Amino acid sequence: MEERSTLVYVSGQGRIEQPKAQPVRPKTDGIVRILLKRLGGNKMVSVVSGLDVAEEDLADLGRDLKRKCGTGGTVKNFQIEIQGDKRNVLKAELEKRGFTVKLAGG
Repeated sequence: MEERSTLVYVSGQGRIEQPKAQPVRPKTDGIVRILLKRLGGNKMVSVVSGLDVAEEDLADLGRDLKRKCGTGGTVKNFQIEIQGDKRNVLKAELEKRGFTVKLAGG
């Protein structure tokens, strides 16, 4: 049984930092999915998920895709988010790099 502590402060020591949980790499089926996510204010984000690459390579790939699309974006939770509806550009670029790509949702 795992012991859970809710202690956050100890007199004399100060604040106790709780260890943060590391994000878990999701299982992939070999297919990269690109979906369109609508945010508030009529903004859209193209989300690339299912990439089975190392975390460092994912950051590099995200940088290359942002450059190719000419927009901003981020890499978080093993997904790449690109601002705007850039699904077709992303699909073409990822297929050129050898990935199997499907457009999902949106």
